[in-house]
Amino acid sequence: MERVTVFYSGRVHGVGFRMTVRQLACGYDVTGTVRNLADGRVELVAEGARPELKEFLQGIAESDLSGFIAKQHETWSTAQVNLRGFSITL
Repeated sequence: MERVTVFYSGRVHGVGFRMTVRQLACGYDVTGTVRNLADGRVELVAEGARPELKEFLQGIAESDLSGFIAKQHETWSTAQVNLRGFSITL
């Protein structure tokens, strides 16, 4: 199990970004959270098997959200196994 933390920048606030990511997550065997940051970015934290996480991130990249994403920065680490389901956090 692994954890990926992704920071998305661009026009990612106020466009349904978090809701869409949460909906997309339902199609993958991942757990995690997504939230808006005060600096205008969105932070995604997800855990699962690396191949599943990569497919999830590819699903985001290929979704309607792609036009809002200017940059994304990924950091991979060992899963902490403390996430349940997939939720939007504040």
